[in-house]
Amino acid sequence: MDTVPAPRPDSAALAATVASLQPRARAELAELVAFRSVADEAQFPKSECEAAAEWVAGALRAEGFEDVALLDTPDGTQSVYGYLPGPAGAPTVLLYAHYDVQPPLDEDAWLSPPFELTERDGRWYGRGAADCKGGFIMHLSALRALKEHGGVPVGVKMIVEGSEEQGTGGLQQYAEAHPELLAADTIVIGDAGNFRLGLPTVTATLRGMMLVRVEVQTLGGNLHSGMFGGAAPDALAALIRTLDSLRAPDGSTVIHGLEPEGTWDGLQYPEEDFRSDAKVLDGVDLIGSGTVADRLWARPAVTVLGIDCPPVVGATPSVHARAAALISLRVPPGVNAADTAKLLRAHLESQVPWNARVTTELVGQGEPFAADTASPAYVSMAEAMRVAYPGQEMQTAGMGGSIPLCNTLAALYPDTEILLIGLSEPEAQIHAVNESVSPEELERMSLTEALFLLNYAESKR
Repeated sequence: MDTVPAPRPDSAALAATVASLQPRARAELAELVAFRSVADEAQFPKSECEAAAEWVAGALRAEGFEDVALLDTPDGTQSVYGYLPGPAGAPTVLLYAHYDVQPPLDEDAWLSPPFELTERDGRWYGRGAADCKGGFIMHLSALRALKEHGGVPVGVKMIVEGSEEQGTGGLQQYAEAHPELLAADTIVIGDAGNFRLGLPTVTATLRGMMLVRVEVQTLGGNLHSGMFGGAAPDALAALIRTLDSLRAPDGSTVIHGLEPEGTWDGLQYPEEDFRSDAKVLDGVDLIGSGTVADRLWARPAVTVLGIDCPPVVGATPSVHARAAALISLRVPPGVNAADTAKLLRAHLESQVPWNARVTTELVGQGEPFAADTASPAYVSMAEAMRVAYPGQEMQTAGMGGSIPLCNTLAALYPDTEILLIGLSEPEAQIHAVNESVSPEELERMSLTEALFLLNYAESKR
């Protein structure tokens, strides 16, 4: 390993190199998007995730990473690890992304196949293009650019998770059992994004999340609605009443024992911008109270993700014996997710009418996260963003989503700085149909990360 740091490359030359790497980035992102790597065997075969993991491992080996390994995590999935040595005495930076993706939802609603990267209107469309296969390509592009200008100035650990979207916690459990593996001086989580396309942003907070399955049973089996309807207790109707109890008339989340009135003092989200980003239909009200930022980043938010009941097509005139739903609850920093999960389950169980039988099950959980944006690594990131986005200053914002691993890493390495950046700006429509990534954002964020690593290495000398 080198003992004398290489001269710092000119920023313009580094930017030109990142730009020259874009065709390769697109080609590799297309290969990675093609894997239908949804970490749910009920929807897609496990072999798709295994093949994606092998692809990621091969990419790391090709870049000179050592100790590349497929980590079998306790939830039955695989995360990919590798280590790229840096100059003697240089700090170590952990780079994070995930290769698993959300299911495509309604494939017929996609304007192009969800697992085929397609260029349209200046964007690249495909499931995982922004969240978060594009994040892994961003890491690779930054490292490749630095290699062409004297080498990567830090030691790099790369971890690419295989079940982030499922919230099953496999990598968290693995990290807790092997705490030395992911130890680093600073951590860059590449699974967030800019507040607005072209506005460089670090994410300061993440909401925690819990997934609870609730099932209601009332009868030994379905009954003819003409013969028994009106007296026989309908499990689906009972479930609907139970789910309705989770919201106030204005749509605010209501869970007994959970405080709903947090406020957000940072970067605000104008309502007209949010309506446009969320594609709210004309005349339809937003739900909740307070500012949009309050509702997204400082208050709990409940969502019914799915209901087990007969579809309209093929439905029979029956009183239903059972019905079930999967519920997501997001909570802001300062709220304990484990305690809140208990409140949610108790609320659901108390609200089921007619003494119907009810069971609840916690199927996923992650704690909220708040970064220390006054730490020195943020100075290095702000300088990098100022160069990569001329005329712009780094902004800090919250993110309503959850990355449970952040809290695990913060607990394991309390002195380590954690930064959240990425490609998931509003136009990306992550988790929805027609997810996409801006190639300009991929280029600028790759340059940002390369400049950050240079700045950070210099700050540690």
